[in-house]
Amino acid sequence: MNHSLTADLSEAVEEELRRAVQQADGSGLAEFRHMLAYHLGWEGDGAGAEARGKRIRPLLVLLTNAAAGCDWRRALPAAAAVELVHNFSLIHDDIQDNSPLRRGRPTVWKQWGIPQAINSGDAMLTLAHLVLLRLSETSPAEVALQAMQILQSACLHLTQGQFLDLLYEARGDLTLDAYWPMVNGKTAALLAACTELGALTANASPAKCRAYHQFGHDLGLAFQALDDILGIWGDAALTGKSAESDLLAGKKSLPVLFGLSQNGPFARRWQQGPIQPEETGPLAAQLEAVGARAYAQEAATRLTDQALQALSEAGPRGEAGEALIALALQLLDRQG
Repeated sequence: MNHSLTADLSEAVEEELRRAVQQADGSGLAEFRHMLAYHLGWEGDGAGAEARGKRIRPLLVLLTNAAAGCDWRRALPAAAAVELVHNFSLIHDDIQDNSPLRRGRPTVWKQWGIPQAINSGDAMLTLAHLVLLRLSETSPAEVALQAMQILQSACLHLTQGQFLDLLYEARGDLTLDAYWPMVNGKTAALLAACTELGALTANASPAKCRAYHQFGHDLGLAFQALDDILGIWGDAALTGKSAESDLLAGKKSLPVLFGLSQNGPFARRWQQGPIQPEETGPLAAQLEAVGARAYAQEAATRLTDQALQALSEAGPRGEAGEALIALALQLLDRQG
């Protein structure tokens, strides 16, 4: 990947995000702004690159825009908007999942309590829509309006996916078919919005916009399938989280749902109640023995091929096109 280009893009995204978050400040609101800045990794103990995360979504917007033949600066409001939406979802997810840590630091709700964290997430979502309105300064009004529709639709899909994820926690009768609608909402919808917004703000043709949308969608699905594999069999030193965590949390991931569909020893143990730490190794081995890992890997490979085919059809160009392809391959070639 062209590190000089991505470094320039990343710096511009941070400036756009800071400008957006500054709108939350005001008389008596310094701590409120600080809460948002803390979650975004800029302030507080442990602030820095690791606390900020990878900013993959805004990079997808800007690289797609440039690969479609435009000046990526025109798409900065869209890039900042998708990152703010992503972080809104993370703040709320941490509350709903009772997660005490995010990127190695206490989550917003652990630091300031659940009511203030909910409000911070709401603010992050509102700021996303406010910053997206800046597209009217860099794009025709009809493009800005269409961009709003794309982002709002992605937000709805996010909440639908989260609804299913929460609903599934208490369900013991799920099938493999239940998995894809959930991850379509939780993961694929926003990545598809990123690549579609990049193409839209580059005034790409409807056919190219559709191809870039499909690329982002399939990239999200493949990414999630790979994440599910790493959540059970990944190397904690490489993934940054314990490979036991998904089994201990009772997550209805793709390998788990496949294992349940086999109605064997794994399924019988799963139905009995929460998994204990000492059981994770044997249960992971059971899952692999019945073909769950191979099934999930086959799905990830198929979706990866689909994503790369859609990207090829979109015809990304130049230095940004090469960087976009490299970023996709990086996301789809994680080790564990």
